[in-house]
Parts: sequence; C-alpha cells; structure tokens
Amino acid sequence: MFSAGWLVAAVFVAILLTSWVTFTLTRLDRLHARVDAAQAALDAQLVRRAAALLHLGEMQGSAIPRRAELVRAARAAMAASPTDRRVAENEVGHAIAGLAERREELPAEAVAELSEAAARVLIARRFFNDAVRDTRTLRARRMPRLLRLAGHRELPQFFDIDDTSLLVAEPAGSAEQGAPSPQDRWRAP
Repeated sequence: MFSAGWLVAAVFVAILLTSWVTFTLTRLDRLHARVDAAQAALDAQLVRRAAALLHLGEMQGSAIPRRAELVRAARAAMAASPTDRRVAENEVGHAIAGLAERREELPAEAVAELSEAAARVLIARRFFNDAVRDTRTLRARRMPRLLRLAGHRELPQFFDIDDTSLLVAEPAGSAEQGAPSPQDRWRAP
C-alpha cells in the first residue's frame, strides 16, 4: 500500500508541524511574559511619577500653584483601579503640564525628580505598547488563532495616556557644563 518513502515523508511533515507549533507556542508564551514584565515596570513608573507629584504638592515653604489639585491628582492616580487608571494618569499628566510654564518658581530638586519620573513613564509606556503590539500581531495570525495557542489569556490592550508634555527642567548650570538632561540619559549615544 504505502511505500517506506511516503511513511518517511509523513513522519517528516509531522515533525515539522510539531516543531512549528512548539516554536510558536513558546514564542507566544515569551511575548505574554514580556507584556507582564512591561506592565509591572509601567505600573512602577506610574506610581513613581504620582509620588513625585505628591511630594511636590506636599512641600512646605514653596509657592506651588494649584497645590490642592496636584495632591488630589497624585492620590487619585495612586489609588486608581485598573479600569480607572487611564483617566487618573491623564489627570496627573495634565497637572504636570500645568506646572511646566511656572517651573522656575518650583524647587529645582522636585522639578528634576518629577521630570525624570515623567520621562521614565514615557519610556515604560513605549516598551509596554511595543510588547502588546508584538503579542497581538502573533495572536492575529491564522494558525495561532485556529489552534488557540494563546489558551484562555486575554488579548493585551494598549495603554494610551496623554504624556506629550513633559516637565522639562535643566539643573542649574547643566547647560554650561554639558550635563545631560534626564531625558537624554535614556537615549542611546
């Protein structure tokens, strides 16, 4: 009936298919782990940014504009549930943007801390959204969908907030000394 050649070819095709499915499943698991790690890093940076804003809002002896709004936005972001997170983080971003025009009046160390925290949020959000994009791209392919290689995991969602206006502040004398700004520290040379 079947010759040995057909049997060898069938076994070879089965091995190739099994290897491809195993490779794809492993890659998908790694991408989901990458999304989870990026989510944890993003959460940590968002908490850090809210803490920096709260620290600035609770500073004594400084004429800080809209102090109550800053404190309220920071506390709301720190206590926000995952479903309300985007709204709370947008409020923090708007509060930081409101400080940008009056940064000369603010304590320099608090501005530097807030500026660095805002830059780190921007970077962490980009890493997270890249991981989500890669995972969604692989899961959208035909064979991973048909074989349900993702199992019962939820499809990861992008995290989009308005963080376009960073509070950019250069430390005193850094322009003359050539010291990098907090945003420049994270760029590749």
